[in-house]
Amino acid sequence: MALIVQKYGGTSVGDPDRIKAVADHIARTARAGNQVIVAVSAMGKTTDNLIRLANDVTTKPAGGREMDMLLTAGERISIALVSMAVNDLGVPAVSFTGSQAGIVTDTEHGNAKIVEIRGDRIRAALDAGSVAVVAGFQGVSTAKEIVTLGRGASDLTAVALAAHFGADSCEIYTDVEGVYTADPRIVPTARKQQRITLEEMLEMAATGGRVLALRSVEYARNHGVKIHVRSSFTWAPGTWVTEENPDMEQAIISGVTHDISEAKVTIEQVPDQPGVAGKVFRSLADANCNVDMIVQNVSTQGHTDISFTLPKLDVARMEVVMAAIVAEIGAKGFQTDPDVGRVSLIGAGMKTHPGVAATMFETLANENINIEMISTSTIRISCVVRQHDVENAVRLLHDAFALGA
Repeated sequence: MALIVQKYGGTSVGDPDRIKAVADHIARTARAGNQVIVAVSAMGKTTDNLIRLANDVTTKPAGGREMDMLLTAGERISIALVSMAVNDLGVPAVSFTGSQAGIVTDTEHGNAKIVEIRGDRIRAALDAGSVAVVAGFQGVSTAKEIVTLGRGASDLTAVALAAHFGADSCEIYTDVEGVYTADPRIVPTARKQQRITLEEMLEMAATGGRVLALRSVEYARNHGVKIHVRSSFTWAPGTWVTEENPDMEQAIISGVTHDISEAKVTIEQVPDQPGVAGKVFRSLADANCNVDMIVQNVSTQGHTDISFTLPKLDVARMEVVMAAIVAEIGAKGFQTDPDVGRVSLIGAGMKTHPGVAATMFETLANENINIEMISTSTIRISCVVRQHDVENAVRLLHDAFALGA
């Protein structure tokens, strides 16, 4: 008997017909002799609608206890409906909120971290022959408050449950059939991959690939969870995301990702002295600004420019911090540029194949696409370019590395 964890996103349970289709698939999985745990997101745009509702009744809705209390209602609706639909098919199912499922977190409202799972009630349901349907995205804090785990965290709920119960696999059902070599909406020839490593998926999630939430991939890597990304619309086999197999030769490039959700900030004429960069980025960290790429220019006459990227959602907080820190460190000023985008190449095989960076830079140069920042890891190369060049850059790089179907 296998234990399978399945996660269904908002589009997968977006209306009654979709819920019935999901319930049928869950029932089939259970009838095949498997124990099944299901993590479910809120229906369709329910979370966005609840946020909009909060904005209609208050001028300061962001974060906090009451917002978490509000947003967790969406998943509670979903788990009840999915459980009803599964029961209607003759397969017993029991729904659990995050707190009932024993998902214990720290006390950070809106972006809580899982500290442990007390899965006694889920285990009892499985032993009784029932499907356990768990609300994604939520838990109970060590202070006994209802909390949310952050947007997209139903993936994290599923992976954490799979890790805790030692599941044979964790199936993430979305509106796409798997992990592609690029966004198929931009590159029609993008190819679905049968298998990808957790390290590659981690880089993809961090650089704009939105198939899996970043924290869920980190958790899967840390706990050895095998993920199967599949479509809830076709039920076709998807992409396996697993640990790297040393017996398999990796593709040089696994995919091209892009992200236009970040802005570039340049601090001008920063004194080139020890400790200055530390002051800048400590102040940003204390303000919860999530800095990504950082580039420092060569010093001239005792001064240098420092550029970095961060989410556009953090720009307002960043500008308050920078106004103070620029004066403190004696810099000339700073500029914010929201019209940029990032294009990244990801592939475990590039560790042993020279020339990837050269081909990437030459490909962009041939189309007069200027590179403003560069960042690398052992399996990733990222370039910041103008936002209007991003989609063309993705297509060009996809063709240059022959990633198409």
